[in-house]
Amino acid sequence: MCLAAPHATLPQAFRIVPAASGSDVVRMKLMVRIDHVLESWKAMRADVAQAVLDMPQGQMQFRASPDLMTFEELARHILFAGRGLAGMLLNGENDLTAPDAREKMKRYFPALPETLAPADLASELNKAVEADCGALAAQPESFYAGMMKRFDGQPITRLEMLLFTNEHELTHRSQMFTYLRLQGVVPPTTRRKMAKK
Repeated sequence: MCLAAPHATLPQAFRIVPAASGSDVVRMKLMVRIDHVLESWKAMRADVAQAVLDMPQGQMQFRASPDLMTFEELARHILFAGRGLAGMLLNGENDLTAPDAREKMKRYFPALPETLAPADLASELNKAVEADCGALAAQPESFYAGMMKRFDGQPITRLEMLLFTNEHELTHRSQMFTYLRLQGVVPPTTRRKMAKK
């Protein structure tokens, strides 16, 4: 059976691409919606900021093991990495394997004092992602199709780099949630789930 169908009958999120001549098989490519990726990033960042507010007083320097970052260091790392990677994307930096790539990232880091109250750090986290997502949302689709090199030399599109940035943040958010658990605090995502029961 041929699965081909006129594009007009399909949701916009799908695009039908005919296979090789003589074949009934078609490939369906799922288009990733930029606005969904950005909204997911903002939601993830809101949970990071809430985790900072939820950490018991005096425990921002807690670390689960001597060789791991402290809770505050994780939050700052998320902030700096998000700002740095978004800044490089927006300014056309296409080769993250370059020797000076990490130094260039630092240009986009916010200037934070060495000591910062949890509420102020949470505010910085939220302000940064709002600014970055606003700038990224203003880019045309062609921007996201552009190719670049990841830190490991892997060629990827700018959209894939944005997804990588989200995955990086999700990893460290999970770390922060583990730290909360070790302090007897239920993470915000779990609290929301429990509230719906």
